[in-house]
Amino acid sequence: MMKRASLRIRGNVQIAGFRTFIKTVADSLNVTGFAENDKDGSVKVVCEGEGEAIERLINSVKQNSPSFVRIEEMKATYEGYKGEFSSFERRGLDVPGEGESEMVTLMRSFDKKGEVMIGILSSMNETLKGVKGDTNKTLEKQDMMLEKQDETIDAIDRSKEEIVTEISSLRGDLRSYMGEKFAKIEYELEAIKAKIGMV
Repeated sequence: MMKRASLRIRGNVQIAGFRTFIKTVADSLNVTGFAENDKDGSVKVVCEGEGEAIERLINSVKQNSPSFVRIEEMKATYEGYKGEFSSFERRGLDVPGEGESEMVTLMRSFDKKGEVMIGILSSMNETLKGVKGDTNKTLEKQDMMLEKQDETIDAIDRSKEEIVTEISSLRGDLRSYMGEKFAKIEYELEAIKAKIGMV
């Protein structure tokens, strides 16, 4: 079910690459909307998407934010889905306020570098997740192959036992058969000898 949520996030949340982090998470979950810095020092987020994706975005913002972000308060309100957005955007100035001092310019520079680093780290994180997934699949296949190998070895062992049992049985049958034949031949030889007077 589609949902719309508005978030107000307060704390040390500006000049920290926070909006780029939120955008990266939103993009990975196919959530649309925007994140913008407000003049009161908070970050406002309006987002739309599948209900589960919205909740995952909110939980990720609460639990996995960059270490240089400190969230003191986060309020979420829900509304009906409007289908207003086609993507997720970072909106507004990096540091709200009128005019720029040298310090603000420097802070802007740090913020841009932080944004780039967050993008790189997020990309690396996704790559590592993919590698981990591929490794797990390979290990699962290896385990399956080992199980099949064990099953084959067990089947061969069982077949060996069956063959040995069958050969032993055949030997017993052959010994019994040959014993009866030799006894019959001896009896017939004795009878022949008696008829021709050799006994």
